[in-house]
Amino acid sequence: MDFLKSAVASAIAKGSSFPYSLGDRVDISDSIWTLHNATKREDGSPCSIFTFDVASNKSRLPLAKNAVRKSRTLRHPGVIKVLDTIETDANIYIVTERVVPLSWHVKRRSLSEETSKWGLYTVASTLKFINGDASSVHGIVRASSVFTSESGEWKLGGFDVLSSMSDENAVIYTYGSLVPDAARFTPPEVVKGGWDTIKRNPLTAIDSYGLGILVYEVFNGNFTGADQVGKTTNIPHNMHQSYKRLCTANPKLRLSPAHFVDQGKKNGGFFETPLIRLTDDIESLGLKNDAERDEFVNELDGLSEDFPEEFFKMKVLPELLKSVEFGGGGPKVLGAILKIGSKLSQEEFNLRLTPVVVRLFGNPDRALRVCLLDNLPVMIDNLPQKIVNDKIYPQMISGFTDAAPVVREQTVKAILPIINKLSDRVINGELLKFLARTANDEQPGIRTNTTICLGRIAKNLGQGSRTKVLIAAFTRSLRDPFVHARNAGLLALGATLEFFSEEDCASKVLPAICPSLLDKEKMIRDQANKTLDLYLQRVRKFGSTMADTVTPASASADPVKDAARIGTSNDKSWAGWAISSFTNKITAANGEIQPTANGAKPAEVEPVRPASVPQPVRSVSATQKDILRPAAPSLNRSFSERPPAAPKEEEEEEEEEEEDEIEDVYDAWGGMDDDDDDTQDKEEDPFSAAVTSPTVSAPAPKPAAVPYDDGGEPDFAGWLTAQSKVKKPLPKGLNKSSPAAAVSRTSSRNSTTVKPRTVIAPAKKIDTRPKEEEDDGWGDAWD
Repeated sequence: MDFLKSAVASAIAKGSSFPYSLGDRVDISDSIWTLHNATKREDGSPCSIFTFDVASNKSRLPLAKNAVRKSRTLRHPGVIKVLDTIETDANIYIVTERVVPLSWHVKRRSLSEETSKWGLYTVASTLKFINGDASSVHGIVRASSVFTSESGEWKLGGFDVLSSMSDENAVIYTYGSLVPDAARFTPPEVVKGGWDTIKRNPLTAIDSYGLGILVYEVFNGNFTGADQVGKTTNIPHNMHQSYKRLCTANPKLRLSPAHFVDQGKKNGGFFETPLIRLTDDIESLGLKNDAERDEFVNELDGLSEDFPEEFFKMKVLPELLKSVEFGGGGPKVLGAILKIGSKLSQEEFNLRLTPVVVRLFGNPDRALRVCLLDNLPVMIDNLPQKIVNDKIYPQMISGFTDAAPVVREQTVKAILPIINKLSDRVINGELLKFLARTANDEQPGIRTNTTICLGRIAKNLGQGSRTKVLIAAFTRSLRDPFVHARNAGLLALGATLEFFSEEDCASKVLPAICPSLLDKEKMIRDQANKTLDLYLQRVRKFGSTMADTVTPASASADPVKDAARIGTSNDKSWAGWAISSFTNKITAANGEIQPTANGAKPAEVEPVRPASVPQPVRSVSATQKDILRPAAPSLNRSFSERPPAAPKEEEEEEEEEEEDEIEDVYDAWGGMDDDDDDTQDKEEDPFSAAVTSPTVSAPAPKPAAVPYDDGGEPDFAGWLTAQSKVKKPLPKGLNKSSPAAAVSRTSSRNSTTVKPRTVIAPAKKIDTRPKEEEDDGWGDAWD
């Protein structure tokens, strides 16, 4: 090796441009050649170089020259492919495809039975060509003359004594005995009569004997001598008879390589294996019809894992790619491609499969698209992120709007394997829009899978949109008529609990789950209870960490004794908490309750405010809605001023008031968040402009009868004084209804709150003392 490197270095130094770079030496036995791994300098492609040192092997120089000459002219798929030959005064180089000696595998016993049969079939078919079509004799068929290529195929080499029988001065006659270790592999007739006996025996006799030795070596690991010829140890049973006929001592009775192949290819023969059938059919795959192609793919799927992976990568895969892309191979061929591709390294996958996969995603064939989407989990790890985000995903999104439901469904499922290779802008923009579309799909299965998909990709969504999207999607699925869609929504809510705040859990999620507790399906009810428990635990845990109150404690000037209260916090009765709450509000107030003018119910104590700010007006009758949602001040008009209605009108008014009361309750409990309705009511109410925050307005100069405007605050004292100077009202039902009263009744019926109007009072000082001797009817409003 050192001499070789020095020779090459000297040749380069002298100006000769050796186009290859020699690498490691490969151990090869029983050969006149030295084998090296090498690379081509021009493109860095791998190759092998057989080197013959002329100075140290001058006696075998004719064998080397014969090998160079035959390797240039002999072309066959089972023969080593020769790329170049270089002859110098010091060395002879044969540059071939990258190969490895078969003897490596034979010595390690690393060949499976199927692979061994496949290789022997290749060698026997090559010898059939050499003996028949080329009318030649190989002469040294053995394991050291066979090599495996990068595709795992067995290639025949060792053409040192390859001779044509039409040549009278063939090298084999003269130099056959110069082959290393020739005595161990020489047929018995040659040992007795020399190489000239070839002329007196069948042309195939020499190579048939060598083929028999090769069969023994492949299945037993080593061949030591003639005493092992014909032994059937470890050789497949169905091959015994043919093998013995290859090794028989009588050359005229030996089975030729061609007959050996024919016997093996018979129905049930030893060469009738899936791998051999695959080898025979792969070259013509593009010419097969649909039925033949399906049969081939089924055969391919039946192959076991111990077959040579290199052969599938180098030979089968390219042919399958041609078939699926140009020959109409269809989804079955694509499935076989992806199965083989799963065994490729990432570099090999990107080199061989990625460009084809990108092109296939643009194919309009729906069956092919579904197959691609279904196999995305198998190949996604080998696809670069940029390719997925920029090339594959833009072609995938057409599946969201495809007319075929199976395409839409597979597109939704395919989001899960590729989600980690999509950019945040794509996920939170275009993808969510398409998922919103499939969430409303007419197919219940697609809606269900969309809910599952959202739950699985929740962690990939942006924080700004995640909560809104998930709550909207999952709560919507809880109302889906398809039972599995509802179940998926509950499961998704349970799986994404961590992404919701406690406020969202309490105000949005829990109210949406509760109806499912009474679902008609027991499966939904059970899952709803489980999901509800998860959210309740979280809300309760958070609630235990909150402060007892946010209201600051107010110091009371005169502490009130507990004995004087109607109810206490220790009261354990059903209504105890309500009474206690009510008395707490009363007893916590400072000062005394002031009596009303005519002995009516006391008014609520108002908070301390500046003297310049007018007092807010309370509604005459406080309904439940007034308590839950503060209402605007009522019109400054007593119910006693309303003219009495006819009996039928009274009944209609009572019914309308009852309906209004029901609507008020519904608004309080069912429409508390309906802010838009409140806004609309304000826009439609002609009195809405009058219920703004009370402000002190300047006295209007005109008309003269209005010397003072109290800013909208009702002047009950002035009203009482005015009532004392007028005549007592007529009995109910006799008063004429005025337009103002009609407006008052209409507004009280149609509006949830009665709007006040400003009362015009005289400017003179008013006596606020009530006149007890007259019944003014004002107290009727409390009845």
